[in-house]
Amino acid sequence: MKTAPPGIGEALTAWYDHHARILPWRSQPTPYQVWISEIMLQQTRVEAVKGYYDRWMEALPDVETLSRVSDETLMKLWEGLGYYNRARNIKEAARTIMDRFAGEIPAGYDDLLSLKGIGEYTAGAISSIAFGRARAAVDGNVLRVFSRLLAEDGDIRKTKVKKDLEREVVRVMPSERPGDYNQALMDLGATVCLPRGKPLCDRCPWEPVCQARKLGREEDFPARKEKKARRIEDRAVLIMEYGNRILLHKRPGKGLLAGLWEYPNMEGVYTVEKVEELLETQGIRDFDLISLGEGKHIFSHVEWHMTGYRVRLRRLNDRIRERLAGEKDWILVTPEELKEDYAVPSAFSMFTVI
Repeated sequence: MKTAPPGIGEALTAWYDHHARILPWRSQPTPYQVWISEIMLQQTRVEAVKGYYDRWMEALPDVETLSRVSDETLMKLWEGLGYYNRARNIKEAARTIMDRFAGEIPAGYDDLLSLKGIGEYTAGAISSIAFGRARAAVDGNVLRVFSRLLAEDGDIRKTKVKKDLEREVVRVMPSERPGDYNQALMDLGATVCLPRGKPLCDRCPWEPVCQARKLGREEDFPARKEKKARRIEDRAVLIMEYGNRILLHKRPGKGLLAGLWEYPNMEGVYTVEKVEELLETQGIRDFDLISLGEGKHIFSHVEWHMTGYRVRLRRLNDRIRERLAGEKDWILVTPEELKEDYAVPSAFSMFTVI
């Protein structure tokens, strides 16, 4: 394994002093702010996170408030960010912090790792940025930067390659500025050493020592293996309206989009005629049916190809009334309630009509 040149950590933090991104969670990097922002930033673009972060901090400004928030409010605050287990884990971790750490986010790396939803990267970010401890925060962006810096052609998803690169990340870390160094690596990967397309090497403080640059092979690193194709699922989505209310169903507590509210939907390809037939078999006969077109939503391992239909019910049949009366996972809500109180995954947003 090649080694990183000495002094590059200091060169990077000097670059960061002039090129750091202005982000809301950086103005006062308390442990709570670093934690929440880092969880939100997982699998999500920075620009998309900013608004969510501000709303979250207004509603849940501290660990104690977070530990007591209702699940419905929690999901509404997270609505649209995806990967909803992240939010559930944050709340569970907040309860642990209240119970085990007297409401104070711990500074110890191992204590941070003991909290639900906090892995090595997030623990390293909190420890270094909020507490000034010499811990690395290594994610895919950092691995990409170092694989180019060292012209490492091994698969960065393999444990040995990842650990070797992590060792180099730590070895050149300036001991007096670990948090700035980690954030500088984040910014370098996000704004200069880009993941797709040609990196902006002329803007990089490491250009003189970058081995991929010297070889003219900047876009060859990190080595890529062909991704496994996503599974395709066809689904029909029904926006069922009665008066000025919309029918929602709560998904099961486990699995994809667990515990979230959704519009009734079913797997398969459904034409207008097939939807009419399905509704009639459910005893729903007094309705107007309008096609809403097609849409697509991509999850990490599955891709939904959806066809939407608007179903205007002129009356509620006995089956729907029974579900509403006897089951907690069916509800009729107004558009205002849907907007303010109920989290519906963004997968369905293209078909909202009220």
